[in-house]
Amino acid sequence: MKKILIKNANIINEGKVFEGDVYIENDTIVEVANIISAKSQDVQIIDAEGKHLLPGVIDDQVHFREPGLTHKEDIEHGSKAAIAGGITSFIEMPNTVPQTTTIEKLEEKFAIAAEKAYANYSFMFGGTNDNLEEIKKVNPKNTAALKLFLGSSTGNMLVDDEKVLEEIFKHSPLLIATHCEDEQTIQDNLAKYKEEFGDDIPIIYHPEIRSEKACYLSSSRAVALAKKTGARLHVFHLSTAKELELFSNKKPLKDKKITAEVCIHHLWFNNEMYEEKGTLIKWNPAVKTKKDQEALLKALLDDKLDVIATDHAPHTKEEKDNPYTKAPSGGPLVQHALPAMLEFYHKGKISLEKIVEKMCHNPAILFEIEKRGYIREGYKADLVLVDLNAPWTVQKDNILYKCGWSPFEKTTFKSRITHTFVNGALVYKNFKVLNVKNAERLTFDR
Repeated sequence: MKKILIKNANIINEGKVFEGDVYIENDTIVEVANIISAKSQDVQIIDAEGKHLLPGVIDDQVHFREPGLTHKEDIEHGSKAAIAGGITSFIEMPNTVPQTTTIEKLEEKFAIAAEKAYANYSFMFGGTNDNLEEIKKVNPKNTAALKLFLGSSTGNMLVDDEKVLEEIFKHSPLLIATHCEDEQTIQDNLAKYKEEFGDDIPIIYHPEIRSEKACYLSSSRAVALAKKTGARLHVFHLSTAKELELFSNKKPLKDKKITAEVCIHHLWFNNEMYEEKGTLIKWNPAVKTKKDQEALLKALLDDKLDVIATDHAPHTKEEKDNPYTKAPSGGPLVQHALPAMLEFYHKGKISLEKIVEKMCHNPAILFEIEKRGYIREGYKADLVLVDLNAPWTVQKDNILYKCGWSPFEKTTFKSRITHTFVNGALVYKNFKVLNVKNAERLTFDR
């Protein structure tokens, strides 16, 4: 039996920060207390004096590109980068090649992850204009959610048949997670800019093409449809202040039927940064104005936005270096998401407790994940130790993404992840991914 005792940590959990110890046996947290003594000689003791202990981060939106697009990223590299960033569980998207739109393809991805993943894993099933019968067969106890693209993105899984959409909302056995951008609005905007610039549209016009109007039209339709059908809806990666009026903070998360999230890049970047970063910060939905950026953070703090995610979606540097119409949208983020949020803490913009709520507790509540997301006795020992005063700089030689670059390159973060535990096993320590695979398939209490 593997026994670990983490001593003298500043534990961040359930709205409190307190000094204490955590005792782990095998994959489970057995005891959380102010002082715990080692009960036998075979206990490994980790002194966490001066460090903060968090539940492992749960990222509900990543693209690890496997199968079919593994020149950009794969489950092994993506999950290694995730644990280096304190993310111990991920939920991956269906727009791979082939797409995850049949039970057979879904189970093939689970088989790949069982062999290759360093972090706990689940996958979203993909909805299309013609796979409703397959959607109905998905088991909600072992599959995270149904993903619908209501605007085209990488992989073009656009669902644009209104009748089909309503049927999916009525009959999905799963929570429905949506990418909301109105396709017609985008195409009209794109045509206008192509007429003026051809394919080499200046990147500064990306938020004008994938505009506030495109986002609001689509997300408001999805919310209206969820209200009409009673579906459980989660709207991914909000990027505008205007969309926030569609969401409420009047109920606790566990009672909400309609929820929303914000991604790291929409909190960190704004349209004034396109000149410096170019297509490296080209995402769908687009990074928008400073006003939008500030409104998103405020909505996160007042609980209109429920979750922080990454939408980790790598492409190679060569792909990104294309002219606007050929440069794909998306970027790598899992390794740097928690350090980025901790920068907001250092700047006095968010508390440690709120970061843990939005990155650890709330994804577990929202997706009804069993026994994860908290530092609780009887829960899985997915844990992260952080040194809040150990600056480091993102540079090529410490980037773990398969694509080899980061929009945070040359950024100095004040906080460093020193240890990551997955199901009680130490899998990452001080910039080194250990050769330990202890990940499990996530299960859901539904």
